[in-house]
Amino acid sequence: MQIDTMKDGYHYGVIARALTLIDAEGGATLPLEDLAGQLQMSPAHFQRVFSRWVGVSPKRYQQYLTIDHARRLLSERFTVLDTAVETGLSGSGRLHDLFLRWEAMSPGEFARAGAGLTIRYGWFPSAFGEALVMATDRGLCGLAFADECGRDTAFADLAGRWPRAELVEDAAGIAHWAEPALGQSGETKLHMIGAPFQIKVWEALLRVPSGHVTTYSEIAQSVGNPRAVRAVGTAVGRNPVSWLIPCHRALRKSGGLGGYHWGLPVKRAMLAWEAARADAGT
Repeated sequence: MQIDTMKDGYHYGVIARALTLIDAEGGATLPLEDLAGQLQMSPAHFQRVFSRWVGVSPKRYQQYLTIDHARRLLSERFTVLDTAVETGLSGSGRLHDLFLRWEAMSPGEFARAGAGLTIRYGWFPSAFGEALVMATDRGLCGLAFADECGRDTAFADLAGRWPRAELVEDAAGIAHWAEPALGQSGETKLHMIGAPFQIKVWEALLRVPSGHVTTYSEIAQSVGNPRAVRAVGTAVGRNPVSWLIPCHRALRKSGGLGGYHWGLPVKRAMLAWEAARADAGT
């Protein structure tokens, strides 16, 4: 199912507010009329928003938004990752209806911190609020979500990863990659900029199916360093291409969410969105 990012950006705002209200109930299910009323929406409109955004009813969707949802995912949809083999740091795969191709900068390119590199950027609507997208001429190199942290913080964060690059605002020039990526349909390229260990961690994340989760310790095992759980957590947090490299699917062994660079409400919404769609078969 292709995402209508303009509409779903609005829908995510409703979902984020609903999440806060659901949390305030301590996990109890709110009747549709009560939840809609607190959001100053009619029950019928609220029902349409939920169904359009995630494909299930508000009553059912609340089950995915509850605090203990991550623990249920870990119990029911845990992904064991095969030990990674040495890789050329490039590959391809499928994410929902999106076909991804990725490659990584060489260690020398990474060490130069973007010197001689032109990075174009733009702001786009997405299913999880406003997104900042950055790209080189070889693919998307940055994707951040600004609703929780704000535009200035999101931009400073991504731009600071390549301090010597030339940054040019050009949403139209990168739309051919950004729009399929955010709409989850078609094909796009990723240009992954990171240290070799980080790249290994991100490639492990790309092997976790949508609607499923894994743990930081499982990732450490898969990259051949089972004691490096803390380093894995740091690498997950430094993922520059959020959602497409699915760092939100990494949890603690306890079932705790762990962290999320762009705000835990976004991580919870992503996990809920993917689980609901997996259950609905979309």
